[in-house]
Amino acid sequence: MFEDQRGGNEDGPGAEEGLPAEEVSATEQIQFQFQPPPEPPAPTDRRRAAVVGVLNLSGLGLGYALMRRWVAATLCWIATGILLLVALPVEPSGVPGGLLVVYLIVLVLAAVHGALRGLRTPLAWPRRPQVAAALAVVLLAVPIGGTALYSQAHANAVQQMLLGQLDQADLLVSGTAGESFASAEPQYNTALATYQNLLNNNRGSQAGQKVPGQLAVFYQTVAAPYAQRDYCDAIAPLTYLLGLSGTVTAGDLGSLATWPDDRLATSLYQCGAAGLGTSGNSTATTDLGQLLTTFPTSSQAGKVAPAVAAAINTAANGIGGSKPCAVIPTLQTLGSQASTLAGSTTGTAAALHKDSATASADVESGTYACGVSQYKSGDFSDAETTMNNFASTYPNDPNKALAQNFSIAAQIAQQEPAAGKVIPTVAAGDSNSVTVTILNDSPDPMQILYTGPVTGAITIGACGSCTTYSSTQAGQQNACSNSSITYPQATINLLPGTTYYLQQNTGDSGTSPNTTSEQYDAGNAYTDCTFETSIFGTL
Repeated sequence: MFEDQRGGNEDGPGAEEGLPAEEVSATEQIQFQFQPPPEPPAPTDRRRAAVVGVLNLSGLGLGYALMRRWVAATLCWIATGILLLVALPVEPSGVPGGLLVVYLIVLVLAAVHGALRGLRTPLAWPRRPQVAAALAVVLLAVPIGGTALYSQAHANAVQQMLLGQLDQADLLVSGTAGESFASAEPQYNTALATYQNLLNNNRGSQAGQKVPGQLAVFYQTVAAPYAQRDYCDAIAPLTYLLGLSGTVTAGDLGSLATWPDDRLATSLYQCGAAGLGTSGNSTATTDLGQLLTTFPTSSQAGKVAPAVAAAINTAANGIGGSKPCAVIPTLQTLGSQASTLAGSTTGTAAALHKDSATASADVESGTYACGVSQYKSGDFSDAETTMNNFASTYPNDPNKALAQNFSIAAQIAQQEPAAGKVIPTVAAGDSNSVTVTILNDSPDPMQILYTGPVTGAITIGACGSCTTYSSTQAGQQNACSNSSITYPQATINLLPGTTYYLQQNTGDSGTSPNTTSEQYDAGNAYTDCTFETSIFGTL
């Protein structure tokens, strides 16, 4: 057949190359013997197509491999390798969702494409379709089992991550040992946020189930100052814990919801009571006031008024001691504190108002005792000031008159210390004792202060016809001797003994006071004269 077609063609290849026609035909015949015609397409086999699709779903590209489609199989292996590189080791965050969707699309496309190729492409192995189908079913266990194992590993990784978060929170709490609450509070807030997050989002996890127990440890750690009886330092952390009942649900807190109450009430009482009577320290009014408003029915609140009364009584005992002046600021502070606290409560307001009144009364008696103590100690200037303040502040006090006498005696003693050895009384002379008449030979009014068996003060008006003397000697020789002058005078009744005088000009503040003393005998009458001296004489 081929000879007939080629042999008669002179223009064919054989003719051009100068070969005999017989040789050309033989060569072509040999060539076609080594190029067999292509095999006819295999008949379609839907079962085989399904097996190939299922095999490709394993992610291993086995469907392509059994058909010897190596390029497609390699692409499947690359896709699976990328997924494994991302997924392993297993992290709590898991596989990115986008990558997982892309991989699933690749598997579906590989399954569909492999199935279409498998319709007419025979498998290199196995020849029996039943074995291939069984292999496809078995290999489905690879993605299913891998997914299950990965899910379990991922769940375990998540549990470990949550446990790690819980451990980190616990370390933050335990690491605050020895720190002040102010410096530790940020760590407490961070740890509490972790606990709250676990309860809200992972309550069923191992870490979430441990949170209630760790909250108990948290409370005990925060309230450590209370356990150490540092009541003032315990107030801030216990107040912080008390406020958590509005953040963490009562169900999660359980008994911890009321755990801080008694401890905080005790701390407020102990710290506040320690500050009673301390000037410039607001802990008493602040802490006890908070106790009365926050826990008004507590046993600690019931102790406030008695504690204030006891503090006042203790301070008042010092009035009769050697240093009565020292207790007055304490009593004043206690009275102010009691009055302030009375406004913080209704249950004990009456008792606290009574405490405040008691303190005020003690301040009154203490002020008088302070002035006496100052006088007896020789602090005459302070005694004068104290007694003057007492007389003006408490005009209805029974000791007012004696306080005024102490003030007079203290003024004299500042100029004549010997006068300070006499303790003033309210004794007064009468017409049967010593009568002393004092004349004023001075152009200025004179105030005469006197102390001794009798203490008092008189003021004698100015003598309009009188002048000052050039010297004390001149005054002593000539004062009150002019019979033509009616000298202003005053008469006082004294008791026998030594009387100390202080003469001071009330009209000229620039003059210096003068002191003198006189010895008086019973039953006698005396006349004294007061005058002024000036270096300018009568000019």
